[in-house]
Amino acid sequence: MDIKKLVGGAVFGATAMAATTAMAQEVNVYSLRQEFLVEPLFEKFTAETGIDVNVIFAEKGLVERIKQEGANSPADILMTVDISRIQQAVDAGVTEAVSNDTLDANIPAHLRDPEGHWFALTQRGRAIYASKERVAEGEITSYEDLADPKWEGRICTRSGTHVYNVALFASMIAVHGEEKAKEWLQGLKNNLARKPQGNDRAQVKAIKEGVCDLSIGNTYYYGKMLDNEEQRPWAEAVNLVFPNQDGRGMSMNISGMSLIADAPNRENAIKLMEFLAGDVAQGIYAEVNYEYPVKPGVEWAENVKSWGTFKADEVSLAEIARLSPDAIKMVDEIGYNE
Repeated sequence: MDIKKLVGGAVFGATAMAATTAMAQEVNVYSLRQEFLVEPLFEKFTAETGIDVNVIFAEKGLVERIKQEGANSPADILMTVDISRIQQAVDAGVTEAVSNDTLDANIPAHLRDPEGHWFALTQRGRAIYASKERVAEGEITSYEDLADPKWEGRICTRSGTHVYNVALFASMIAVHGEEKAKEWLQGLKNNLARKPQGNDRAQVKAIKEGVCDLSIGNTYYYGKMLDNEEQRPWAEAVNLVFPNQDGRGMSMNISGMSLIADAPNRENAIKLMEFLAGDVAQGIYAEVNYEYPVKPGVEWAENVKSWGTFKADEVSLAEIARLSPDAIKMVDEIGYNE
């Protein structure tokens, strides 16, 4: 087993990969997902298949890098998070459509591109975090409730233009139309306790400190905070609320993968994609990062099970990607971050 890590923007990265592409039995991955999340997957894949995985890890800029490398790019697979980021790769023309029975069988239709340019690997919900002390159970049950004037000065969020919030706002457009979604977003802005700032966990910390009573955050952060000695009191101060359970369900986002156009190791890349959508990899994902598997029937992590089951919004993520520019425009028009 051999996982070659070519981290970030290493100048030698593409050259090193290209030089080894001629060797048999390997696949090259460009990953925006963190190393600790994907290494266990690649190690298992190599152990089962004998195919080595070469990885470049980066926090941003991989689509631009692939475009610059052009036909000489050694990249076979792109792995990233958030549907709008995934769609950016498609729009940039660096991906190739895949028609594959295994992927279609393992990944529900609303969690993959209709044309096969991307496939979800994990799901995460956009939940509401509510103070145990100051918000009664059942007092807030939906995203729509966040715009109720009763919450004035009681909500904290991160930037409205962060991709996690953009996807949620796009889902509101999909459900209510742009005009009503904009009214809702204005109501949410009116209820903010402070200017949007920080990450999802910073909002839960603010609830613990009494700055606000509600926040919006991805579900897996609840598990991460409970696992962190410093942050555990933040998580213990809130209830995790799954919104819209009497209606469409909780808004979901994904991490996903795409096959790169002209992938030099296409056959091995397809094998890796099939593996990542299979039971073993889906189970590893669930255990490592408290995310929800996309493959039906794969067990959730035990602590994730303890949070309870929920109804998920099954709106097409392709539609969310399409509406994301409208959501960003809406954020700017009302001055959400100001």
